[in-house]
Amino acid sequence: MCVGLPARVVTVKDGMALVDASGAKREVSAELLEQLDPGDYVMVHAGVAIAKITAEDDEETDALMEDLF
Repeated sequence: MCVGLPARVVTVKDGMALVDASGAKREVSAELLEQLDPGDYVMVHAGVAIAKITAEDDEETDALMEDLF
C-alpha cells in the first residue's frame, strides 16, 4: 500500500517546492505538476508532489489521520 500525505505549498523554485505538512516543512520535487503556486495544496508521495488537491481534501485527510492515531 502506498501512502501520500497532503501538504500546503509554501514556495516554488526551480522545479522544487517547499511544503508544509501539518507543521513539518520539507522540499519536494514539483516536476510532475505544470502550474504550482504558493498556497496550493498537493499530495506528496516519496518526496514528489504527485497531484494538486483542494483545501477540503487536506482537511478531510487530516481528520482521517487523527482518527487512525
